[in-house]
Amino acid sequence: MSDLISPQPGIMDIALYEGGAAHVAGRTDAVKLSSNENFAGASDKAREAFARAVHSMHRYPNTDHASLRAAIGDVHKINADQIICGVGSDEIIHFLAQAYVGQGDEVVFTEHGFLMYKISTMAAGGTPVSVKERDRVTDVDAILQACNERTKLVFIANPNNPTGTMVPLAELERLALGLPAQAILVIDGAYAEYVEGYDGGAELATRLPNVFMTRTFSKIYGLGGLRVGWGYGPKAIIDVLNRIRGPFNLSTVALETAEAAVRDQDYVDRCRNDNMRLRTLLAEGLAERGVPSDTSTANFVLARFASPDEAAACDEFLKAEGLIVRRVASYGLPQCLRITVGDEPSCRRVAHVVGQFKIRGKAVV
Repeated sequence: MSDLISPQPGIMDIALYEGGAAHVAGRTDAVKLSSNENFAGASDKAREAFARAVHSMHRYPNTDHASLRAAIGDVHKINADQIICGVGSDEIIHFLAQAYVGQGDEVVFTEHGFLMYKISTMAAGGTPVSVKERDRVTDVDAILQACNERTKLVFIANPNNPTGTMVPLAELERLALGLPAQAILVIDGAYAEYVEGYDGGAELATRLPNVFMTRTFSKIYGLGGLRVGWGYGPKAIIDVLNRIRGPFNLSTVALETAEAAVRDQDYVDRCRNDNMRLRTLLAEGLAERGVPSDTSTANFVLARFASPDEAAACDEFLKAEGLIVRRVASYGLPQCLRITVGDEPSCRRVAHVVGQFKIRGKAVV
């Protein structure tokens, strides 16, 4: 390739995003607990909508996503005109960086925050600013201290991935009110549905001019394979983002399936309740075997080990038993493994196998 053909400065400094592993060599019965997927899958109503939609795959989708936005608005009691839909919440995050960040601008996020914040920032030519957490929990005061006249976006996942921890809405409001005038607070609510009574920041995004919320259908709705997300906030921000959104960024199949999914809130409630029970079972099972975790508010637990070497060894032991979890060294947590809440047999099996690993380690010592 010619030396004159080169990407924008900073692009080649971006580390490639690696999703959770899905396979174990030599095994066909591996249990995947690495990507925080809903083990129950999509609701029956969503599946039925998907089946109907295949008959219109030859038609272009509508460009305004009006029907899906109306459904989201009805369910969440928010204005559909202040909603934008994207290819997962990842695309909405990318839109925000593309629209508001340039050379010399800074984007703030916490040290264990979602990797796409840094990737989207660097892709837009901005400077990522990572802020320390306090015992794996967002530290609002530390974030405010990191902000300055160059800060354009502040990303906070609440609940956070991969820690599973969250901060109260009052703290997020304090953060929004304390930001520099030119900065937008983006509340990433990918796991909001797992917290009973939590609106993901919708009320703040309705009331405050510098707050924006992102959400996804990939987690509790079980539509990770269709890639549908959405954002909500001030009309002025929505107008900006729609100017860079591709007109056909979501397929007809994705739009119609997501609409059926969001209207099936009985299914969401069942999944939330099942997750709460099984998350407790998993966390307590690990704790009984000497592996602690913070109180999680999402559909995973962050298992903590004595050292990075022990975490890596446990991961290998789990893989040998056909259990796939997620190493999170790339999130600054090399001594941890993130374990998705699966069905009851999977949760019990993971805890048991981790216990066997710990027993083997003691025997070796």
